[in-house]
Amino acid sequence: MTRTLRRAGLAAVLLALVTACAAPPVPGPVGRAATSAATSATPAAPVASVPPPAPDAALAPSAPVGIAVPAIGVRVESLLALGIAGDGELEVPPDAASAGWFTLGPTPGARGPAVIAGHVDYAGVPGVFHRLAELAPGDEVSVPRADGSRAVFGTYRVDRYAKSEFPTERVYGDTGGPELRLITCGGAFDTRSGHYSDNVVAYARLVGVVRERG
Repeated sequence: MTRTLRRAGLAAVLLALVTACAAPPVPGPVGRAATSAATSATPAAPVASVPPPAPDAALAPSAPVGIAVPAIGVRVESLLALGIAGDGELEVPPDAASAGWFTLGPTPGARGPAVIAGHVDYAGVPGVFHRLAELAPGDEVSVPRADGSRAVFGTYRVDRYAKSEFPTERVYGDTGGPELRLITCGGAFDTRSGHYSDNVVAYARLVGVVRERG
């Protein structure tokens, strides 16, 4: 697999992402992310304090082993490996507290858009990303990696999209440097279908690297 998802696989992954996290076994409350997220018509604007990285700033591939987003109280000590299930849908975390990295995309810190997904809620329990829509431009996302480095990203926009209008190319398309996408569900919960109406996507780009002392 290349540094971003191959175009041939985009449609399948899109279908998976926009449906899978929206069907908890027991319909739960919509949660704060669903009510506070920006719509795709009013995206958060990029800010000058989060500059684009130079192309040579990319790190060598190394699997992520956690994630911290202090602004919304997220701290996960390990990440699940998410792939594509046999039915063609994205594998999703099995509970509210877990988050997972999409292993068919880049690793966080490598060139291209890495993807980490988590629930907004699950079986009535607030999910790890239930406050994702509250992120603001400049908020930090820290991803420790298996090689001992920690990739630090700066958020530059947070959007909410109707599932039928999910912008595949914007989320998964090639980028000039290392970027990160955090994805969850949002909008209204439809009890008939068991799905949320929207997806919330936070966009961030690499702004620094912390290396553990040997």
